[in-house]
Amino acid sequence: MTVMAERALQTPQMSVEDFERIAAFAAKETDDTVRLEFINGRIGVKMSGDGDHNSVVAWLSKRCMRARPDLDVYQGQGLIVEKYREGRAIPDAVIAPEGHFAGHGQWADASGVLLVLEVTSFDSDIDRRDRQEKPDAYGAAGIPFYLLIDRDAGTVKLFSDPEQVGYGNCRRVHFGNPLVLPEPLGIELDTEKLKQYVD
Repeated sequence: MTVMAERALQTPQMSVEDFERIAAFAAKETDDTVRLEFINGRIGVKMSGDGDHNSVVAWLSKRCMRARPDLDVYQGQGLIVEKYREGRAIPDAVIAPEGHFAGHGQWADASGVLLVLEVTSFDSDIDRRDRQEKPDAYGAAGIPFYLLIDRDAGTVKLFSDPEQVGYGNCRRVHFGNPLVLPEPLGIELDTEKLKQYVD
């Protein structure tokens, strides 16, 4: 990578405040079909999920509600992320204690969040955003677990042990194998059904 390219990646496109104004306008004008995120100082577009994508989110929600009715699964909740709280992300789902986000606005502090979920879609920048940037941003924000359901690879990755940038551990299983979300979640996932939502 050239020095100019590296500088371009490190220089934010705009301030967080300007991004929040643009994101609020975009959400209003598109009825939330297009959501904007701000990771590593760059705007990213997050399109609404397709039926399979949304079925994966529903799959996780049901399992969490059965195993842990004291927790809520939120969709569409924006989080303040990254080390210096300069990022804004909208995970596909957020698991937090019941009522955790009551009274919060569009962008809430990530403190108290137990897990964030991302389900890969077929956007052109999915590799960079979900597989590279978001683990770094979520780990730096101190979120205990990042669950990535990768429909392209047919795998579920559980990132744990947040560090200053990213996570110290990553456990990967192929669809069809069980995965335990450790305490404080204590939820066992049978991932067999995810095979239905690959296409």
